[in-house]
Amino acid sequence: VQLQASGGGRVQPGGSLGLSCAASRSISSIRGMGWYRQAPGKQRDLVALITSGDNTVYADSVKGRFTISRDNAKITVYLQMDNLKSEDTAVYYCYYVGVMRTYWGQGTQVTVSS
Repeated sequence: VQLQASGGGRVQPGGSLGLSCAASRSISSIRGMGWYRQAPGKQRDLVALITSGDNTVYADSVKGRFTISRDNAKITVYLQMDNLKSEDTAVYYCYYVGVMRTYWGQGTQVTVSS
C-alpha cells in the first residue's frame, strides 16, 4: 500500500491550504489516520488524527484552525488548514494505522511566509 500526499505549497500568513492523502488500495481494519509534521531541526510531531469511530484529536497549536476529515470510499484523509502561521511551516506526513502496521506517505512541504 502506498500513500500519496498532495496539496502542499506556499501561502502567506493568514491563508489556507488543503492537504489530501490517498491510499493506493483498500487497507483492512484501519484504526485511524492522520498527519504529522516536521519542521527543520525539530522532531516529527502529531498534527491531527481521526479514528475509525470518527473521533478527532488535534495538537494544541492547531486547534480551531485545522480540520481533519476522511472519505472512506476514496480511502483518503484530508487536512484543511486555515489561518496559517509561519510556525506551521514544515513537511507534513500522512499516516494510516492498520492492524499489523502503520503506513506513511512521502511528505508534502507547507511553507507559510510573506
